[in-house]
Parts: sequence; structure tokens; C-alpha cells
Amino acid sequence: MASLIVLRHAKAIAGLGLADIERPLADRGRRDAAVAGEWLRDAGLVPELVLCSTSVRTRETLEQLAFTGGEVRFEDSIYDNDPETLLALVRESGDEVGTLLLIGHNPSVHQLVHDLTGNAPESFPTCALAVIGIEGGWAEAWPGTGELSTSRTPKDAKAQG
Repeated sequence: MASLIVLRHAKAIAGLGLADIERPLADRGRRDAAVAGEWLRDAGLVPELVLCSTSVRTRETLEQLAFTGGEVRFEDSIYDNDPETLLALVRESGDEVGTLLLIGHNPSVHQLVHDLTGNAPESFPTCALAVIGIEGGWAEAWPGTGELSTSRTPKDAKAQG
């Protein structure tokens, strides 16, 4: 079974005077992303392919995850925040990819989790992630075909640690 990790970018600064796409992570966001990366590595969820929005905050989230190896593709269309576009990107991934990470924005990442599993968490705050099992190849990823195996937020991490 293939694993799709859907991750909302970590907490960004308010960015007054900056274009939205240029907003960097806040200190809290950098810490939360580093903890999420550690958790994913400990769980054996290291992606072979990362699909990442081109915004500064998603790029910095990826950097803080501290994954080594694997392919990274920065996709302008993820920033457009459309869940159907996200699903199309997932479906275009090669079947040689066992673990896929998509880093994007709300509300589309939350909607993608809901569409694939019908079982999304009630909220999807910054640096929230969901791990979804997909049977068959990525081309078989359609609404209702995924199984939510876990979801996690920075508050969950603090409660555990």
C-alpha cells in the first residue's frame, strides 16, 4: 500500500507589506516543522517524492523537515489552492513512489484529505499532517479510495512530549 502524507505548511509570519507567496515561517513554524520531520522519520515515513508549493513558507517547511534524498518537485499549481489540482498531481506520480509527501495550503489540503478518505480531522491547523494509505497505484487515487491511518498536529506533539 502506498502512503500519501498531506502536510499543511507550518506557521508563517503575518507578513504585512509582503506578497502572500513571500511570507516566511515564524519561529514557531520552524520548530513545529522540525518536530514533524523528526516524527515522520521515526515513523519510517520518509518520502521518495515531495510535491511542494512554490511559496516561501512551504519551501521553508520542507527545509525544516530535514529529509535527505528523494526527489522534490516545486509545483506552482499547489499554491492555487484547488483540491482537484492536488489530486491530479498525486495521480500523476509514478508507481515507483511508495511514500509521497504533498506540502500545501488550506483549505485545499484539508479538502484533499476529506475527499480521499471521507474521514478528515475536524480542523487542519498549520503544520497538521495526515497519512493516507492508497491501494493500487497513484492513478487509482480517487475520492473515497484512501484510508486515513493517522493525523497529527503540533498540539498533539506537545501533548505527547
